[in-house]
Amino acid sequence: MGWIILLTVLLGMWLFLIAPRRSSRAARAPFEGRAFAHRGLYELDQSIPENSLPAFQRAVENGYGAELDVQRTKDGQIVVFHDDSMQRACGVDKAIRDFTYAELQQFPLFGTLERIPLFSDVLRIFNGKQPLIVELKYGPDTDLLCEATRQMLDAYPGPACVESFHPAMVRWFWKHDPKRLRGQLSEAACFSKKHLSLPLAFMMSRLLTNFLTRPQFIAYRVGPKPLSVRVSEGMGAMKVLWTAREPEQHARRMKENHAVIFEGYRPEEGRA
Repeated sequence: MGWIILLTVLLGMWLFLIAPRRSSRAARAPFEGRAFAHRGLYELDQSIPENSLPAFQRAVENGYGAELDVQRTKDGQIVVFHDDSMQRACGVDKAIRDFTYAELQQFPLFGTLERIPLFSDVLRIFNGKQPLIVELKYGPDTDLLCEATRQMLDAYPGPACVESFHPAMVRWFWKHDPKRLRGQLSEAACFSKKHLSLPLAFMMSRLLTNFLTRPQFIAYRVGPKPLSVRVSEGMGAMKVLWTAREPEQHARRMKENHAVIFEGYRPEEGRA
């Protein structure tokens, strides 16, 4: 009998840790059944670069939503850029926060004529025409980035949800913008242990921080999902898949998930 009680208590604690917050049907509707162009509808050879204005314009014109990344510059501007370092995209081994927005304009994106865009310019391109998934990148200015992003999304006329790998940023939106759909990004520990300690990578892959954030969707990397992720989804979390790259599997993935983030092809399923 004692073992049964102990197991019941442990099960209850586990469910408490991983439980999501259910979202309303109205909040989910703009995102369900949609395909989102990863960092815009860019070319894999970067001739049309990721997270560039032309890539987002193409996403809008082709009827896709987009998943994009925001960071804060040295002078407090919010720009769209993914990596922690500018090395891969701009050939400079520094961070976005090391430069003002004006200074960033000297660095071409992947050797093209494009430059790192302002988030406000991307919002003007979308103008409510297609839904957005906005990933917030963790850094020393977390609260400032969250607040600035919230203000911009409050003024935006269309559907936009937020997500982050870092629970502190997801929690910020739970506390300060609770009506906005929020999601926890996650992946198998074998990926995240490259930049996290193994215990922390395990916790993140199993959603053991959900009690701090109560996300309404789980954006999980392509591949097998741990039991805790599947149970969290069973408890009401929306299922968002990233990043799909095989066009022949797109239709199946759309059926298995509420939304799919894709790159490298143009799916028919999930367009407006």
